[in-house]
Amino acid sequence: MPNPIIQVQEVNKEYGRGKNTVAALKDINIEIQPGDFVAVLGPSGCGKSTLLHVMAGLEQPTTGRILLDGVDVTLITERDLPKVRAQKIGFVFQAFLLIEDLTAFENVESVLWPSEELTKQKQEEMALEVLREVDMLERRDHFPRQMSGGEQQRVAIARALVNSPPILFCDEPTGNLDSKSGEGVMKIIAKLNKERKMTVVLVTHNEELSRYARRTLRMHDGDIKSDRS
Repeated sequence: MPNPIIQVQEVNKEYGRGKNTVAALKDINIEIQPGDFVAVLGPSGCGKSTLLHVMAGLEQPTTGRILLDGVDVTLITERDLPKVRAQKIGFVFQAFLLIEDLTAFENVESVLWPSEELTKQKQEEMALEVLREVDMLERRDHFPRQMSGGEQQRVAIARALVNSPPILFCDEPTGNLDSKSGEGVMKIIAKLNKERKMTVVLVTHNEELSRYARRTLRMHDGDIKSDRS
């Protein structure tokens, strides 16, 4: 058995102070193996997005440790954390978060700016390759306003892939899409898990999406109530 690529150890996350303290996560312990596909399910407000953000290093836990591919991100300084995230994870958000004034190609390539290690030609090759992988190469010169929601999310996935991270975090990736576009996006994510052996952690309230995963965690009130493979 390989070492877990994600380790969540005794993690708590609280917001507010004193009588106004809200416990968003309560003593969470999780180990996720390389190449696994995990769906985190639960109603709005159960803590699933908070868990994802903490695992990705976008938020710090109040107490506990998070290890990504052997690196304890709770010990990394704010200055160095973006570099670690760039190496270890890709993140796909519900709202796409593309830059409106950049084309699809530029949105993807911008992740690589600036770089002392990559030539401009290499950056372009990497951006074009991931756009090809999500079937958006022909739309590379289009701006977000010229694309459908499904197309924008495919570009967002390409952006998350361009650094070839071992982990892909997805926060309600189909939440702003119709059923057909959502299914297309999920097929791409499942393909990445299968062919690239990427570890995928997907947060969703949509029960149907759990069929793509090999393991399902169910959350309620900041706690994991069930863990099934």
